[in-house]
Amino acid sequence: MKITVNYREIDFEKSTLQDLLVLYRFNPERITVQINETFVPPTRYADTILQEGDVLEIGRA
Repeated sequence: MKITVNYREIDFEKSTLQDLLVLYRFNPERITVQINETFVPPTRYADTILQEGDVLEIGRA
């Protein structure tokens, strides 16, 4: 599926936000995440399913 992460479109073959963070080696304790302009709390990373066309912004906490 194609998603946009920090203004870059990528192909992502897994399904969860946690999978994405592991792939790119983000430390969940040091970042904030928005999906389609909605903040996602760290406790929801593992069960947040990404969808085709999602727009993510990952920043430093």
